[in-house]
Amino acid sequence: MKNIHERGINKMKANKDIRKEIEDAGLTYWQVAEQIGITAGTFTVWLRTPLNDTRKERTIRAIDALKK
Repeated sequence: MKNIHERGINKMKANKDIRKEIEDAGLTYWQVAEQIGITAGTFTVWLRTPLNDTRKERTIRAIDALKK
């Protein structure tokens, strides 16, 4: 029987750098999503797999804008 990691259940590790930056800034995912212009659900889906360059840049810009 496969363990939890082999079955792919523990996929929350993608985009660790972005997740940490959001946490360190004291922000929530919904705040970042709103700044980007997408729903919180969509943003959560984005974070499940590595972000492409465009999405990563949009996310970083949103975090930076919210930090100010």
